[in-house]
Order: sequence, then structure tokens, then C-alpha cells
Amino acid sequence: MDMTMMRLRREDPRVVGSFRLHRRLGAGGMGVVYLGSDRKGQRVALKVIRPDLAEDQEFRSRFAREVSAARRIRGGCTARLVAADLEAERPWFATQYVPGPSLHDKVAEEGPLTAAEVASVGAALSEGLVAVHEAGVVHRDLKPSNILLSPKGPRIIDFGIAWATGASTLTHVGTAVGSPGFLAPEQVRGAAVTPATDVFALGATLSYAATGDSPFGHGSSEVMLYRVVHEEAHLRGVPDALAPLVRACLAKDPEERPSTLQLSLRLKEIAARETQHPGSARGAGQREVIERPTGRLAEQYAEQATQQRPVTPAPRGRRKPETAAPAQAGQRGE
Repeated sequence: MDMTMMRLRREDPRVVGSFRLHRRLGAGGMGVVYLGSDRKGQRVALKVIRPDLAEDQEFRSRFAREVSAARRIRGGCTARLVAADLEAERPWFATQYVPGPSLHDKVAEEGPLTAAEVASVGAALSEGLVAVHEAGVVHRDLKPSNILLSPKGPRIIDFGIAWATGASTLTHVGTAVGSPGFLAPEQVRGAAVTPATDVFALGATLSYAATGDSPFGHGSSEVMLYRVVHEEAHLRGVPDALAPLVRACLAKDPEERPSTLQLSLRLKEIAARETQHPGSARGAGQREVIERPTGRLAEQYAEQATQQRPVTPAPRGRRKPETAAPAQAGQRGE
């Protein structure tokens, strides 16, 4: 769902808690998100659970996890929690309103971002994920529609299925929770989630930002989940400056993915270089210049980069040409 404001419908509440509601911002599986304001005029995004789900204890628990995650995370990467009432007939919570389109809508309406823009957004998101993971939280549903591009930088929203590090990703009926095109293989298998799970989703998100396409195409949930587990991502169109790092994020084995610290460092480097010399890393002759250790070597590289020491590129095999895949639509408010 995009961030276009829509008028309130007849069935929508006009007041929730101490907030007056003005417009709809979006709707999803859990409920509706409204634009509201308090008595001082501070604008908020207020999420209210749907009436038919308010009596479902599982949904109330999921909603409570979202509020808990929002309270634990520090830093500017997420919208600050303002107020919440989990015991209300229709539970709700309000966060600071973040102006700006979602990454999904920005790309869908204006086309792919440049390599410098993708790297800049990715660096900020990586740094934000460090704060998320330090709070012991794994988002589990990072995707373009859950990233808002505010004037002050990207913000991660919708922690509705966030879970503690190490938790399983299966619901009580054994189905994976999240968005198929951005789920990590371990989520599909029902294995424990870790910070590396969000790194996979970030890689898929950056691929979308760079190409306008989902790296695993689109189709039924079953088809998408199969591709995530068994097929390599399609990265044709991802700039060469970014492709090796994105491919590393999409490694099937969580242990082989870069850490968020490494991602932040590398993406900042790429953003600076691409801003000054667009396309400077492109071409087979310069391919190895942009390669860096990933996965288990990430911490070594991070330490070396911090100390500004030269890093010996890690060898990589070349990939066969890949074909682009259609974009997958996102939905705001899940």
C-alpha cells in the first residue's frame, strides 16, 4: 500500500485514545494505519487492529510483539513509538509520522535508483539494522514497502512479525511468516532467525531498488519460496559496483552473508565513489577491486577497513548472465 493519504471512511474511527484521526495512510493484513495528531498538533501514524482480529489472541500477541520491538530499538532508523493501548477493544499504537514515499513506490513510480543512491540507502539501512539487532530483534519482513524515504533518511517500519533472535519462523500451522520474495531460505525451512536473515532481505531489497525487479521474480507463494531456497537470485541490471555485495547478502547459507557492520562500511565506500565517479567500478577489468571478504571473514574486513588498511580481494568465480524478473508489488500496513 502506498503512502497516499485517503479520506476516512464511514466505518473509520475519528478519535483513538488522545489522538484525532485525519486520513488513512494504508491498510494490510493486521489493520489500518491512520494519520493522526495529538492535542499539540504532533502528527503520528496510528495503527489499529481490524475488528475481526481484535478477539484473536494470536493477532493480539503479534501486535504486542510489534509494540515491544518498537520500544526496545534505539536510534533514528525507525519511527519513534509515541503511545499504545494493547488492552483496548481494538488494540492500537502510534508512532512518529514519517513523511515520504516507500522505497517500493519510489522505484515503481520513478524507476530504479542510481548506484550511488542504492548504496547510500543501503548504508543507512545497514546501520539501522545494527541498532535493531543490538536490541535483540530480527525484523523478519524487511522489504521495499516497509522502508520509508524520509527527508532525514530511510526509516524501517512495520515490526509486526519481528521476533527475538533465534526464534523459529513458522506459525502454528507450519507456514512461513513474511513476504515470499524477500524471505531468507532459513525462514522458508522454519529454522531459527538471526541478524543474517535480515541481511538476506536487505540484499533482495537493494536488488529491487537498483533494477525495479524482484531478484526471485514473482508468482504464487509456493513458486517464490521454492526459488528462494533452490535457485540463484537474478541480478542482471544490478550495477557492477553493487552486484558482488548484493550477491553475498543473498547467499543461501546465513554464515556466508556479510554482517551489517561490513555492509555499512562497504556501502558507504561505494556511495562515495559512485557519487564522485559514477560507474567507475564497472567493467570486468575492475571487478576484483570491489570484491571484499564476506560471511565469516566480515569481522576481519570490518576491523581492517576501520584501521584504513589495504584489503586483499577475495577471489570469486564468475557467474553466467542472468535474466531480469518482473517486479513484485509491496503492500503498506502489513
